[in-house]
Amino acid sequence: MANENQISYPLDEAVDFVIVGSGSAGGILAKELSTNGFSVVVIEQGPFRTAKDFTHDEISVLMFGELSSGNNDVHQQTFRNDESKEAELAQGQPPAWYAQTVGGSSVHFTANFWRFREVDFKERSLLGPISGTNFADWPISYGELEPYYSRVDWEIGVCGAPGPSDSFRSRPFPMPPMPVKSSGVLLEKGSKALGFEVQPAPLAILSKPLNGRPACIHCGFCMGFGCEVNAKSSTLAAMIPAAMASGNCEIRAECAVFRVGTNAEGRADEVFYYDPDGNERSQKAKAVILSANGAETPRLLLNSANEQFPNGLANSSGFVGRNLMFNCHSLASGDFEEPLNDYKSVQVTRIMHHFYDADPARGFYGGGGIDARPLFAATPAMYAIMGGPPGDPKWGAEFKNYIAHNFTRNMSMTGNATSLAQDSNNITIDPTHKDNWGRPSIRLTYKDHDDDLAMATFLQDRAMEIFDAAGAKRAWRHPVTPQSSGPHLLGTCRMGDDPDSSVVDKFHRSHDIPNLYICDGSSFVTSGRGQPTMTIMALAFRASEHIMAAARNNAI
Repeated sequence: MANENQISYPLDEAVDFVIVGSGSAGGILAKELSTNGFSVVVIEQGPFRTAKDFTHDEISVLMFGELSSGNNDVHQQTFRNDESKEAELAQGQPPAWYAQTVGGSSVHFTANFWRFREVDFKERSLLGPISGTNFADWPISYGELEPYYSRVDWEIGVCGAPGPSDSFRSRPFPMPPMPVKSSGVLLEKGSKALGFEVQPAPLAILSKPLNGRPACIHCGFCMGFGCEVNAKSSTLAAMIPAAMASGNCEIRAECAVFRVGTNAEGRADEVFYYDPDGNERSQKAKAVILSANGAETPRLLLNSANEQFPNGLANSSGFVGRNLMFNCHSLASGDFEEPLNDYKSVQVTRIMHHFYDADPARGFYGGGGIDARPLFAATPAMYAIMGGPPGDPKWGAEFKNYIAHNFTRNMSMTGNATSLAQDSNNITIDPTHKDNWGRPSIRLTYKDHDDDLAMATFLQDRAMEIFDAAGAKRAWRHPVTPQSSGPHLLGTCRMGDDPDSSVVDKFHRSHDIPNLYICDGSSFVTSGRGQPTMTIMALAFRASEHIMAAARNNAI
C-alpha cells in the first residue's frame, strides 16, 4: 500500500485537524495544513491506490465499479423522485456516484475544468427570485475566488487557453491546450457555421511536464479511469505526496467514518470510524474538517445527531442535506463518413460557451455549454454496450457490423447546464437500509426542475444543429429525462452569511460548531454550468488560508 513509512498519530492524542475525505477539497486541505506545520489525519474510506494500481480494465472499472468500491449492493443507497414516495433500493450504480479511493473522484474524473464566471456568484441579484426554489447569491464573488482559481491552474495543473468571453484571470494558463481532436474540429466547424463561439477546453491534465509530473501520453482512458502516469491532476498526484512528505500528515485508508463526536461545550472533538478490519476506532481532534462530498458529508452530519444536536450536527438551520444539485445534462451523438479515431487522447479538446448566461427571452432559467468528445466511443466494451442510436439492434450480425464500422466514426456532444436549488431535492437518512459497514444509508430524493430540463433540451437542440452543420452522416438525441443519479453532488451544506438559511459561513466554518469546517461540493450555493470540480478546489485553497489564520490566532 502507498501509505507505508508515513507518520502515525496516537488515537487518544488530539491532532490539530482530522479531515474526512481525501478528494478534490480534502487532498488540498491536507497538503496546505500539513506543509504549514499542523498535525493532520486524513480518513478515507477507499483504498490508497497509486499510478501503478490503475488499469484499462473496462469491465472492472466501468461495469463493476472498481474505483467506487463496487456498485450499489455495497452502498445500499435508495432513491425516490418525490418525498411522498417510499425510496427504493437503486440497482447497479449508486444514485450518488463518486470514487472511493485516496484522491476521491479527482482520480477518475474526465478533467473538464471550467471556472465559474462573475455571473455564477450573483445570478439571484441579476435575475430575481425563482418561485419554489432556494435560488440565492453566493456570499463571495468571482474576484475573491480568482486568486485561488489561479493556484489551481498552477499548483494542481490545468492546461488551456482563454476563451472569448471568459472572466478575467490574474495569470495565464501554465500549459498550452491539448492538441485538437476530430471531435473538437467538428464542433468548431459546425459552431462557426452557426455563429457560435468555440474555445480550447481547459483540462486538469498536463499537456507538458509540470511540478515534477509527466505530460499526458494520450492513452484515451481518462473518463472513469485512474491515470497510470500521474498526468491527470488529481489530488492523489498533485497534493497528497506533498502532504505525506511534510511528515505531518497521516492518511488512514480503507477507514469508514460513521460519527463525529462533540464534547460538553458543543465542539467537535472526536471522529469515530471503522478500520480496515471492521473494528471501531476513534481519533481525537482539536478541529474537524468534512470533505467527504455533497452526499457523504450531510449523511455524516445527520448520522452524528446527539442530545446536544438532535437534528444532526451543524443543522440548526435545517439546511443540512437540502438543495442537492446534480447539474442537468443532455446528449446527442453522431456518425461521420470518415474515421475520426476519437478514442485517442483526452475526452474533450473544444467547448462552446455561446449560451453560458441565462437569457429570460428563452422563457426559462439556465445557461451552460457544449463539449465534444468520444464518450461511449472512447473504449470498445463501453461502445458495444452503450453506443449506437436508441432503437437500433443490440445483437446479431447487423449490430456487430455497425459497431465494427462506427466505433472509429462516432462522437458525442454533451450539454452541460445548471440545476436550481430546491428543498425537494435532498440527502436524508434511509430508515431501513444500511451499507456494508453498517452505517444508515443515503436516501436520495431528486427531480429536476422544469427549467433545468428545458435548458438541457435547448443545448441538445443546438448540438443537433451543430452536427448537421458539421456534416454528420447520422445524428440522434438521447432522451432528456429527470435524473436519478449523478456524480456532481452540490449544495447540501450551503455557505451563507445568514445562519438561518445556510450551514457554513463564507470561510466554510459551520455556524453552529466553531471548530467544525465543511469544504466540498456541499457548500455550493448555485450549481454553475456543469463542471464544478475546479471551483471545489479553488474554495479549498481559499478555506485553508482562513482555517490556518484562525488556528494561529487561537480562534478555533
